[in-house]
Amino acid sequence: MRVRHDRAVDALRAQLAAQPDGAPIRLAKPTSNLFRFREPPGRTALDVSAFGDVLQVDAAARTADVGGMTTYERLVDATLPHGLMPFVVPQLKTITLGGAVAGLGIESTSFRNGLPHESVLEMEILTGAGEVVLATPDNEHRDLFRGFPNSYGTLGYALRLRIELEPVRPTVALRHVRFTGEQAGAEAIAEICANREHEGVAVDFIDGTVFSPDELYLTLGTFAEGGAEVSDYTGRRIYYRSIRERSTDRLSTRDYLWRWDTDWFWCSQALGAQHPLLRAVWPKRYLRSDVYRRLVALDRRHRLSDRVAALRRLPQREPVIQDVEIPVGALAEFLDFFHRDIGISPVWLCPVRLREPRTWPLYPMDPATLYVNVGFWATVELEPGAPEGKHNRLIERKVTELGGHKSLYSTSYFDEADFWTLYNGRIYRELKDTYDPRGALPDLYDKCVRAR
Repeated sequence: MRVRHDRAVDALRAQLAAQPDGAPIRLAKPTSNLFRFREPPGRTALDVSAFGDVLQVDAAARTADVGGMTTYERLVDATLPHGLMPFVVPQLKTITLGGAVAGLGIESTSFRNGLPHESVLEMEILTGAGEVVLATPDNEHRDLFRGFPNSYGTLGYALRLRIELEPVRPTVALRHVRFTGEQAGAEAIAEICANREHEGVAVDFIDGTVFSPDELYLTLGTFAEGGAEVSDYTGRRIYYRSIRERSTDRLSTRDYLWRWDTDWFWCSQALGAQHPLLRAVWPKRYLRSDVYRRLVALDRRHRLSDRVAALRRLPQREPVIQDVEIPVGALAEFLDFFHRDIGISPVWLCPVRLREPRTWPLYPMDPATLYVNVGFWATVELEPGAPEGKHNRLIERKVTELGGHKSLYSTSYFDEADFWTLYNGRIYRELKDTYDPRGALPDLYDKCVRAR
């Protein structure tokens, strides 16, 4: 596999050399989990399909060498037979390892394992200058290694990564614990994450679902042996509804990792996939987040929903699709603002603390602080005459006010000065000048705010 990978690197260099002078570097990728929709790449886009394989799983060392375009679905399928999994497995199957490292990722192990880039040991990166460099925490490219997370492909693309793995057990036992107030929920998150247990039972996974200000559930997962009956939420049954219906549950480890993918959390409802009659005939293989995202992309490209709304004279709606990190001490205040001024529900919660006492400059979280990722993905009615992005702008201001951070996978509205203050423009510019001096790759602000 490694020989084939090296040949693929040589072929990619040849593709790059054949590009017209001054042509921007774009990748031809079959899937995306970004919500900054752009026109599909042209014929000069680089074919990186050869970088979508798991090259090696070293069970003894608990590491894996992985192509940067490998989806987590393929990665998990390669590691689970060895009784191992990545330290953090983002919720959606077609997120790629390289994408999660360059654009951040999170899941219910993040309270103990941090973010995906923290378990990376080395990265082979195609830079904007057209070079392929090996970046490690302590070699001559250590600044690129530390600055790569949150660069979103504007410094280069990861072609191969070596990552750490952790051992698993066959199943995950779940407890859905209800709290009737946001402050109580926030205090419980802080306590459980500090102690890594609840009521005497170890906690290996934790995330939360907020259905209303007075209905918040923390789902606590604990690795368990096999033998007990497990639930199946990959067909007619819907996982997020079970959180309100059951106090305990059990899933196979693989199904636990993908529990949110089948219905894209709860967002498949907007596409009709949760209607009992449609669910009965919807092929099980198409109950997947990437299928739903393609439907949304088609709708956005042709403005189908907007046209129907205009014909029916319905109010304009603003997409509010975001993930933000809020210090746990400010979580209740943020949720109070969110319910009052935005009004989306359900809302996802996922605690995260950096593994190491070191920072990553383009997404500067405090290693001593426990944050809670708040995810919300819906549309909000926009009253006549309201400015574009009204609700998204409100959220950005509140997140900044509370000392939080906003992920850049979706639309952003920061002005340029504020953006570079929040995302360390000085360090970014130094890296850009070193690894993409001719600007073959887009600028981070242009890509994430101007959507260029």
